[in-house]
Amino acid sequence: MTAGKRLVKVLLATTSLLVAGDVLAKEAKDIVVAVIPKIAVPFFDDCNNGAAAAAKAAGVQYQWIAPQNTQGSTQVRIVEDLIAKHVDGIAISVNEPKSVEGVIKQAMDAGIKVLTFDSDSAKSGRSMYIGTINAAAGETMGQSMAKAIGGKGKVAIVTGQLGASNLNERISGIKKALAAHPGIKVIATEGTEDDLAKAVSVSEALLRGHPDLAGVFGVSQVGGPAMAKVLATKEFGDRKGKLKVFAFDDLPDTLKGVKEGFIQGIMVQRPVTMGKLAVENLVAQIQGTATSPKDIDTGVTVVDASNLTSYTK
Repeated sequence: MTAGKRLVKVLLATTSLLVAGDVLAKEAKDIVVAVIPKIAVPFFDDCNNGAAAAAKAAGVQYQWIAPQNTQGSTQVRIVEDLIAKHVDGIAISVNEPKSVEGVIKQAMDAGIKVLTFDSDSAKSGRSMYIGTINAAAGETMGQSMAKAIGGKGKVAIVTGQLGASNLNERISGIKKALAAHPGIKVIATEGTEDDLAKAVSVSEALLRGHPDLAGVFGVSQVGGPAMAKVLATKEFGDRKGKLKVFAFDDLPDTLKGVKEGFIQGIMVQRPVTMGKLAVENLVAQIQGTATSPKDIDTGVTVVDASNLTSYTK
């Protein structure tokens, strides 16, 4: 190796050390982390609470940016804006996994740490996923339904955004569980875009079109409350308790549905924990102190009338 080449090698090594030193030396007060939910709904209020508390504890600057709709392009524009603002870290609950792959790569190429929470984009190159292992939660939901309807009957699935990976993973888990029960048939899978009014309309149409329906899965947060509202009406009131309903997330209306007998069980996630861990892991990555595994399962609890007042998140 010539003297000139040795000098270049030394200079490159020195530069790398200086860059690493700058990252490690960055003070918490100068770090900016942004958290992007799918949309502004109560489930993500809990995520925001956990994330904001973690940001305050770490002493970093915090931004919560909720999209106005569930279109993938909306989240892409938000991330592009954050790249332009040179934030240090981004946590995102993804609406459409494919749509954000490119922009997440752009962010990471720009030196921004990016992780996903609640809903993943596994092929985006993100550093890690934090949230429910949704296929396993869906399988638990399917087993619960099979037991409730005695292993036979027609069931329907009411989901949110049709392209959301977390919801589709739940549906896959449900179908895996139901495969062990050939007497159960899934007759419909309907999307609601996580809009309660649309979910109510979808639920009404399902019950009118299938008077012999034995069960309904609400795999996004609006499914349970929507079905409870429909079953509370005069038109469908006689199906209360006969139609078995299983839902996700312990929102007030969903808990009320269990208490009043419209919903038989809820798969309760841990959104506060998701938000907290998202910010904590972003800060650790930014400061070069990350030690957590690649993905973190925040778990799920099955809540029904028996543990409605005693379960913990």
